[in-house]
Amino acid sequence: MTAQVGKEAGHGSQVMRTLSPEKQTLRIGYLPLTDCASLVMASKLGLDEKYGIKIELRREMSWAGVRDKLNNGELDAAHVLYGLAYGVQMGIGGQQRDMAVLMNLNHSGQAVTLSAALAREGAHDGPTLARHMRTVARPFAFAHTFPTGNHAMLLQYWLAAHGIDPLRDARVMTVPPSQMVASLRAGQMDGFCAGEPWGYKAIVDGVGVTAATSGAIWPDHPGKVLGTSAAFAQAHPNSCRALIAAVLEAGRWIDASDANRLAMAATLAEPAYLNTPQEMLVPRMLGHYQDGLGKTWDEAHCVKFYQGGAVNFPYLSDGMWFMTQHRRWGLLRDEPDYLSVARQVNRIDLYRQAAEMTATPLPPSALRSSTLCDGVVWDGSAPEAYAASFAIGHFF
Repeated sequence: MTAQVGKEAGHGSQVMRTLSPEKQTLRIGYLPLTDCASLVMASKLGLDEKYGIKIELRREMSWAGVRDKLNNGELDAAHVLYGLAYGVQMGIGGQQRDMAVLMNLNHSGQAVTLSAALAREGAHDGPTLARHMRTVARPFAFAHTFPTGNHAMLLQYWLAAHGIDPLRDARVMTVPPSQMVASLRAGQMDGFCAGEPWGYKAIVDGVGVTAATSGAIWPDHPGKVLGTSAAFAQAHPNSCRALIAAVLEAGRWIDASDANRLAMAATLAEPAYLNTPQEMLVPRMLGHYQDGLGKTWDEAHCVKFYQGGAVNFPYLSDGMWFMTQHRRWGLLRDEPDYLSVARQVNRIDLYRQAAEMTATPLPPSALRSSTLCDGVVWDGSAPEAYAASFAIGHFF
């Protein structure tokens, strides 16, 4: 199966015209996580105004809240979990609503954190956790941020890769990102998967250790997306195109230098955005990691926002991967038409036009190949077989 970028418009290729945005002020939701940075900087640097729009940022406290406000029109678009967008599209992450993924906002930048108590018992990574869970007769609980979301799918993939059935050997629960560290401290869970700064804060507070970065689970995996409803994208294509262009330029600015990343971290730290000490953001934003047990390293797959446009292209294979995992874990009872759904959701037509406006390079194909932590290759070519290939899964 070949998917060429030039042919994968999904909604029909149009000749790009310089038309005014249908709506100038756009209400954009975000959660206070470091990977909202390109949205914040698009507004802070005035890149939105360059393209004839004004980004009005709305801070939200849960992914369910973002979902609901996208659905009822309180938000025009949002910083949103890739897996959430596909869950809503498929009617498994809330009431079904056709969604649109305009672009990918980041790669990597998440982590699996285990409790410091577990680490003291010798469970500090995948193999030692699996061995510990086989020998200790007690229930285990792990948290993610949304049932169909990125963190749920990455956490469950990582556990299963080490022989742990997340649905039989443990209890998985949903906790808002901002409550993860407090819940870990209170002993309500054994570990969690979430975005930064929460993994690093667990280490600073002495209540957790980093068992795996998300980049170690899936190198350069898709992160949050710029998502909206299909109805909004249909009615406001010029506004969406302008928004993508502004965010592309912001991501390019962030990734241009460490100095820009430091300036971005200072902005994110402000009360209006993350309201978090800057020193909590900087180390992992620059790729400097520690695990809480004395190990330090420079993470090759730290959070990235542009990288010549490689971060931002809405690959069809990325969207399809989430559906394969939804199918694997029994969330999707029937086999979807993976490629058809991805072509409908991922608005490559709008992205391609915004990329032309910003001189952002485009990849040769709408599919890409990745090798995940268990050595299994995902390239989008055989999604049905891929979903069914895992030794641990829950098909209906």
